[in-house]
Amino acid sequence: MEANRFGDIAAFVAAVKAGSFTAAADSLGLTRSAVGKSIVRLESRMGARLLNRTTRKLSLTDEGQVAYERWRQILEDLDEVEATMALRRGRPTGTFKLTAPLSFGQRHILPILDAYLKQWPDLRADVWFTDRFVDLVEEGVDIAIRIGAPKEDSQLLTRTVGWQQYATCASPAYLARSGVPKTPDELVGHDTIAFGSGERTVAWRYQTPAGLHLHELPGRLNIDSSEAMREAALTGIGLIHLPTYITGNDLRDGTLVEVLRPYRAPPDPIRVVYPNKRHLSPRVRSFIDLMVSHWEAGVPWEK
Repeated sequence: MEANRFGDIAAFVAAVKAGSFTAAADSLGLTRSAVGKSIVRLESRMGARLLNRTTRKLSLTDEGQVAYERWRQILEDLDEVEATMALRRGRPTGTFKLTAPLSFGQRHILPILDAYLKQWPDLRADVWFTDRFVDLVEEGVDIAIRIGAPKEDSQLLTRTVGWQQYATCASPAYLARSGVPKTPDELVGHDTIAFGSGERTVAWRYQTPAGLHLHELPGRLNIDSSEAMREAALTGIGLIHLPTYITGNDLRDGTLVEVLRPYRAPPDPIRVVYPNKRHLSPRVRSFIDLMVSHWEAGVPWEK
């Protein structure tokens, strides 16, 4: 490729955008004659007229329209590469705003935030650990951690960083006293600890040979806190059905024992969600990179 080809392409794209050789020359710091010569060279190289020239305006020929769209994209891609590299060299500054579900955020995002703030001492963070849905664009939030399949939204980008797997479990003392359920249908005869209050509880989902099975009866104990449900199960009150990011350590050390494992429902994605901007800020990019590096060998609750 000739050394001046990109210069000629830049002159052509600038002339089309500006509508005249003179305006394009001013934007590029060239003379009007230099812009004109660049376009003549391009037309000679392409073997086709790219511009219709009149005393009042420029207009694209059919061939010029095709060339303009492709070359404009190429120049924008080059700008994107340069901007991305510049941002990667930049230091995260300002206020980093993040939201995550309550239990998941406290258990698994807070340690990453601790490492993040130690890595970038000039940064401060505003964090919302809440199960309330937060509108990132409306509320000016940099990143949200969300669980479940994404919804179509052109204003947001999403990246899966882990999986939420529900498991049914109880303390060894409860299982010794009440027995081990062998199928989801046998849960009816057991004491369960459900998420919710009164008659409104969250159903327990299972995958059976016959399809999806929902256990929807109210628990013997209904609590509106996942952490309190775990504590209740540890004391031997009954069975719980919670994500392993809450019960993973208990299952590993044997203080809780999983039942009905063959009937586990498929896991849900855990996603990083952030506004769709042309260039990611150093705050967003560096936090995502740090999270991925922490979990690239496997998420901590499943180790």
